[in-house]
Amino acid sequence: MNERNVNLGLLVLRIGLGSMFIFHGLPKLQGGPAGWERLGHSMEYVGISFLPIFWGFMAMVAEVFGGLCLIAGIGVRVASALMLFTMMIAATANLTMGYGLEGIVEIIEVSTALLTLLITGGGRFTWREVFKSRLNSSIKA
Repeated sequence: MNERNVNLGLLVLRIGLGSMFIFHGLPKLQGGPAGWERLGHSMEYVGISFLPIFWGFMAMVAEVFGGLCLIAGIGVRVASALMLFTMMIAATANLTMGYGLEGIVEIIEVSTALLTLLITGGGRFTWREVFKSRLNSSIKA
């Protein structure tokens, strides 16, 4: 398999996932503390009932800023891990509310892609790699 194609595939995956997370996270950002509190109550499904505003805010941060990190290729593994945690809470909440497997299909699909990025990293087409290549070429010149 061509390494360039693998890296291009990772770039496409990062941009697609990152864009969708931003799209889903921006309304949560705009929801402010009241919205964050509603979202944060999802942590009760895993036994955490304190600080719902904080947990909701962190879920929003994981989605919006994690999405930006994926697109830029900055901290891809960390962002993927935080986003994956958010997806696991969402899946647990949906299952507990009785939505069944049909209620978490998309969450499983997205989680699989996030797990892939957690394992592989962002690939070669990231800001870090671009700047490293430019820095190396300017030093050589």
